[in-house]
This record gives sequence, C-alpha cells and structure tokens, in this order.
Amino acid sequence: MRNFFLILSLLLVIFSCKKDEDSFYIDSTDTVVFKNNLSDYGIYTDQMNLLIPTEEYQLYEIASPLFTNYAKKQRLIKLPPNTKMTKIDDDNPEFPEETIIVKTFYYYLDNRNPDLGTNIIETRVLIKKEGQWNAATYVWNDAQTDAVLENNGANKYVEWVDANGNIKSVTYEVPTKQECTICHQIANEIEPIGPKLRNMNVDVIRDNEIVNQLTYFQSMGLLENFDHNIIGKIPDYFDTTMPLEDRGRAYLEMNCAHCHNPSGLPKAANIGFDFRYATPFSQTRILEYNTKIDRVIKDVYMPWIGTTILDEEGYSVVSEYLNSL
Repeated sequence: MRNFFLILSLLLVIFSCKKDEDSFYIDSTDTVVFKNNLSDYGIYTDQMNLLIPTEEYQLYEIASPLFTNYAKKQRLIKLPPNTKMTKIDDDNPEFPEETIIVKTFYYYLDNRNPDLGTNIIETRVLIKKEGQWNAATYVWNDAQTDAVLENNGANKYVEWVDANGNIKSVTYEVPTKQECTICHQIANEIEPIGPKLRNMNVDVIRDNEIVNQLTYFQSMGLLENFDHNIIGKIPDYFDTTMPLEDRGRAYLEMNCAHCHNPSGLPKAANIGFDFRYATPFSQTRILEYNTKIDRVIKDVYMPWIGTTILDEEGYSVVSEYLNSL
C-alpha cells in the first residue's frame, strides 16, 4: 500500500503541473536586460553555425550528460577579466559577478559523419548579476545564422541519422522562461546545474594533450588553485569499466537529482528522494522504491522538462542498476 501511494504521489507531481504550474516557478525579476539576438553577445566567430567560440568563452565538459531527446550540447563559460571561480566544496563553485554560462543544443545531421553538418536548435544563457542568476533562451533561425530571444517556448521537428544508420525524429520542446526555473532552482533561487566541480573533474583534451579539466582551468587563471584530487568525481555512466552501482547513481544524479534533493523543486523534494551521487545510499530511498523509479523513467514521466522520448541507452544502464538491488 505504501508503494502505491509513493507512485501515486510521483504521478500527481507530474500531472498537477498542468493545473498548478505557477507553484513550480520561481517568482523573480531579472537583474539583467537580455539582448534580442544571440550574436549580440559575441559568443561565436562570424560563421555562427560552426559553433567556434571566441577567445572570451571557454569550453567546459562534464562527466555524464543530462539526456535531452538525444540532442548534443556545447557548454561554454565566460568570466569577467581578472576574476576566478572559487571552490566552496565539490558542488557549484562561487562564480564571479557577470559570469555568463552558455549551453547550445544541436543535432548532427548524421551521427556517423559529423562533418555533414548540424541542426542547431537553441542556446540557453545564464548571467549572474547583483548576486542573482538570470536565465534566457535563444531559438536558432532556419538559416542557422543567428538565434533570437524567446521567452514563450517553441516546438521544432527534428530528424537525424543515428550511429547505426537509423532515421530518428522528435518534436523538440524549447522550454519557456518559466520552465527553466523548474530545474534550475536550489532553495528557491536560480542556480547552474552542470558546472559543479565534481562534474567537471574529468580528463579532457586541450592543446592535443590529456589534462585534468580543473587543473587546466587553473592554468588558464579561471579557477583558484587547489589539488583537484580533493574534489569528488561523477563517473561517466556509459563507462562499462566502472562499477554498475556507480554508473546507476551517476545517471540519477545527472538526470534526476537537480529536482530530487532536499533543496530542489519543493514538490519533488517533498517526496523524499535524494538522488545526489554523494548522498549515502541508505538516505536516497532508491532501494525501497527501485521498481517504481524504474517505471517512472521507462514510461518517460521523468525528467518532466526536456524529455519526450525514452533515453534507450541511458535507461538500459539505470534499469540494470535498479534491478540489481
């Protein structure tokens, strides 16, 4: 009976969104005025569709991705001159005022040959000013020459060829400005999700060399100096050399924990799950409700924002993990 009420509460959270959406959003006033065109920020070189960032914007990568209907993502960050990110713990660092974080969503026309081109859908921009993060979304035009500020969301039909030569398609949902605040809220304030130190504590290729990304940031003067070994790590959940438990927990961290943690979206937090990777297993409620969690992910009830089709490869990992408990 308790399991029945748990899954019922999960479904009520999902479907009550349509009736009571205002209770999910953060009521805040922007502290910046967003520009109308993405090109106004000087993020990319002249031929924007190549997604080559200018020198002011630094590429960053994360260990495991958040699934968004199979879209690829490019992540960039710009810090004001002579400033650095500072470590608090292994979560988000302290970002300087006027930091800009950029995430662009796109599809290769053919995953077997990226050189055939891309279909860029949207770019999300976070800007910190007066101690507050501000969020905006820019939708790319069909000519792929620029993107325009769009607060009301949009739907775009997308087709691509996957790595096995299969034609895939999806109606991609660009979130509204308010929907962005559903996932990007911690303690009722907008916060970045991806650039946590534990997510960025990975090896990357820079200047044709393999380096730790945090160490590389330090060498570029973007991050204060400390030993990156004191920072936790989120594993790549597709890395089959890692233990299944670590991979399953990583999937839940990256795809679920931004809402399902004690400081996340209140209606999700009140259910009592804590899917953060560092949370002791006994405090997550994963074991108690593993079959219910599996069902909610399989039926694409969750994640609620940005996902309308099943992440087949990711679900295979997390389902194997949940069924092993």
